[in-house]
Parts: sequence; C-alpha cells; structure tokens
Amino acid sequence: MVRPYVGCMSQTPFFNPFGFPMMMARLTMDSWETVFHRSVMMAQGTCSTAEYQRMVMEKSAAVQSSMTALMTGQSQVAVMAPFARRARANAKRLRKLG
Repeated sequence: MVRPYVGCMSQTPFFNPFGFPMMMARLTMDSWETVFHRSVMMAQGTCSTAEYQRMVMEKSAAVQSSMTALMTGQSQVAVMAPFARRARANAKRLRKLG
C-alpha cells in the first residue's frame, strides 16, 4: 500500500486540515523550480535526451498511479501524491545539477 505524501508534517492529512493545501503549495513550488531548471538547460543546450524522456515517462507513471488511487476511492491526498513525490524528487535532483 502506498502511503500518502505528507512531507515533513507529523500528522496525517486526515487529521490535519492544512495537509492537502500544504501539499499543493509544495507541489506548486517544486514544479516551478523544476520547470525553471529544465528551461535553463534547454536554453543552454545542455538538456540530454534522457532528461527529455524522463519528462514524458514520469508524467505517464504519475497519471497511472493517480488514476489507480482515484478508481479505488482513495483520498485526494493519495490521488495527488504521485505528482508531489515526483516533483519534489525532480527539484532536488535538478538543484544538485545546477
């Protein structure tokens, strides 16, 4: 079973009224950071073929996981968790590169 993404919050989103909004805020910031880093890489011509493939593959995998959570009746946090996990990992990875 996949655990819901709660980041550094100690309470689960079901008991914390700010769990889902905080997750969405972090997703927004991590996504912006990832788009920025990748745009810079593209502008400089340093974006590899593997990075382009990663952009496509990670989104399709996240959509698949998200749809599975949605169809099994899981919470909104569980539905958005695949996107949040991948955005956070990308931001962290790209921050180290640049």
